[in-house]
Amino acid sequence: MNKKYIIITCICFIISLISGIISNDIIIGGTILLTGLLCAYFASVGKRSNYILGLINYLLMGYVSFKNNLYGIFFFYIFIFSPLQINGFLTWNKNLNEEKNVKVRELTLRNSIIITLSCIIGSLLLGYLLTLIPSQRLAFMDASSNCINLCGVILMILRFKESWWLWLINNVIDLSIWIITFINKGEGSMMMLLVSIGYLLINIYGIIKWNIEAKKNKG
Repeated sequence: MNKKYIIITCICFIISLISGIISNDIIIGGTILLTGLLCAYFASVGKRSNYILGLINYLLMGYVSFKNNLYGIFFFYIFIFSPLQINGFLTWNKNLNEEKNVKVRELTLRNSIIITLSCIIGSLLLGYLLTLIPSQRLAFMDASSNCINLCGVILMILRFKESWWLWLINNVIDLSIWIITFINKGEGSMMMLLVSIGYLLINIYGIIKWNIEAKKNKG
C-alpha cells in the first residue's frame, strides 16, 4: 500500500472514530462508516480490495436496516450484494492493468436505455411488493435504492464507468431515506446518514476518475 492510501485510511479511521464517539455507536456504526468510506474510495481508484471492505460493510448495513424495518434493503444487502462482492473481487482480479488497477469500460447507448428501464420497472415492482409487508417503511424509496444499487454493483463488477452515475442517483435516494430515519430517531441512523454523505462525496470523485480512465483506455 503506497503512502497516499495509508494517509486516506488514517483519515477515514479518525473520522469514523470521532463520529462513533459522538453518536455513541463506535463498534457497529464506526465500522460501517470506516469500511464504507474506504470501499468507495478504493473502488473509485480501481482497486479490487474495495470488495473485501464492501462485504463487511454490506453485512453490517443489512443488520442496521433490519433493526429499522427496512426489509428490502436488508434482503438485498445480505442475500444479493454481499455474495456479489466475492464475485466482483474474482472478476476484477482477471482484468487488471500493469498498475494493478481495473480496466475501465463504457456502455453503449442501447445498453444504457435498457439499464434505465430495468431500474424503473424493478423499482415499481419491488416497491409494490414491499408495501404488502405491514411494518415496512418508505417502500418505494427502499425499492428504488436497492434496484439502482443492484444495477450499479453489477456494472461496477463488469467495469463500466456508468456505475458511478447510477450510484449518484442512489446516493441521493439513500441520503433521503436516512435523513427521514434520523429525524424519526431510528437505531443507528446517524451513522448511516454519515455513510451516505461520505458515499456522495466519493461518488463524485469516482465519476471524474473513471471518466478519465475510460478516455485513456479508449485512446
